[in-house]
Amino acid sequence: MLFKNYHELISNGMNCEIKRQRKDILDILNLAFSEVDPYKTVKGIIKEGKILIDKKNIDTTKFDNIYLIGFGKASIKMGKAVLDSINISKAILITNNQKIKINDKIITTYVAGHPIPNQNSIKGTKHILKIIQESRKQDLIIILISGGGSTLLCNPRIGLDALKKTTELLLKTNMEISEINTIRKHLSFVKGGQLLKNVNCEVISLIISDIVNDPIEFIASGPTYPDSTTFNDAKNILIKHDIWKKIPNIVRKSINNGILGLIPETLKKDNPIFNTVHNYIIGNNRSLCLTVEKYAKKKGYKTEILSTCLTGEAKNVGKILIEKINEKNETKKLYISGGETTVNVIGKGKGGRNQEMVLGSIKSLKDKNIVFASFATDGIDGYSDAAGAIADSYSLKRALQKKFDPNYFLKNNNSYEFFKVLEDLIKTGPTGTNLMDIQLILR
Repeated sequence: MLFKNYHELISNGMNCEIKRQRKDILDILNLAFSEVDPYKTVKGIIKEGKILIDKKNIDTTKFDNIYLIGFGKASIKMGKAVLDSINISKAILITNNQKIKINDKIITTYVAGHPIPNQNSIKGTKHILKIIQESRKQDLIIILISGGGSTLLCNPRIGLDALKKTTELLLKTNMEISEINTIRKHLSFVKGGQLLKNVNCEVISLIISDIVNDPIEFIASGPTYPDSTTFNDAKNILIKHDIWKKIPNIVRKSINNGILGLIPETLKKDNPIFNTVHNYIIGNNRSLCLTVEKYAKKKGYKTEILSTCLTGEAKNVGKILIEKINEKNETKKLYISGGETTVNVIGKGKGGRNQEMVLGSIKSLKDKNIVFASFATDGIDGYSDAAGAIADSYSLKRALQKKFDPNYFLKNNNSYEFFKVLEDLIKTGPTGTNLMDIQLILR
């Protein structure tokens, strides 16, 4: 079972109908998650040593050595699928989850920091670079990329302390992930295609996307893909969000040196290295939403996928979703959406975008016979131990009985405390994947 507090979340429904709706949402998500598991996703495209993808048949048996590299929240499950299917010479995986391990002599696993990089991020990355540099023409490198890779794969142009401070600032600002990763690319020796600067052989990159619309150049900051952004873009983003003067001096100096041409740019599409690099998206938010839809229909629900590319301020998006559904006025129907919203952190509370999205909609849920759940598919919503939250038409009444004003908690970005008291935090722990966020709204 995906949800650690499954029975508690169901029992918090105020009547039999609400309890049934809560149960169905959790059951549908549990079944869908099992189907899009990274191990199954990768295993499904490898048959008898051949990678079958995008109408191509890549025979791995023709290579002298096959090296496996992985970084991201899904790297362990993806890596195990490859190791169970292909004869690998050496493997390096960087993960953020020390509870998931692979017992194999040829593999080295680094447990690194997330969302803030640490020394293990750098150690693992340097081990990866060594394998890339030692590769030969008749070898093959398989690279597994998933959400969280921007932090876990780390070889900074600036010191680690300066990178940590900069990363903390970026994450607290209401930036789009493409903006954050533009800056990350230009503070790194490996992002923006630079991971493959010294590669000598063919590369196959299998990617589970955690960004809206699956832009490969921004997923994990595009280490295996040509970069369209520049040092000047990075500086303009920092100025736009009013943090240029707040970042460490060494960061400003590095970016300015890049603009002056004193530091080489990230790799661009005309670089011949990319002639032997093949990038494939093998999983994304849309695949999860479609799987959820399939299981919802099996339970007898009508369905509608509202969007798989939600963006915007989380607290506002939640309210808009519920208002849109109220206008439709259909019953026994599951509405599905996914994407990645943002939170402009101005308070000192605790939570994440999914918890804040549900909290932002809680007044709109009143008396509507609707259950709304939103959660981060990696199991980690913001700086909290929750994956998200669930609410229904009685949640506002329950909160007011405890003298909890939703507006107060929204202003302080303290959605975690709000749902903790209601016992409606969704708890999964790290899931071993990252397909952005998903929302299920059942009426």
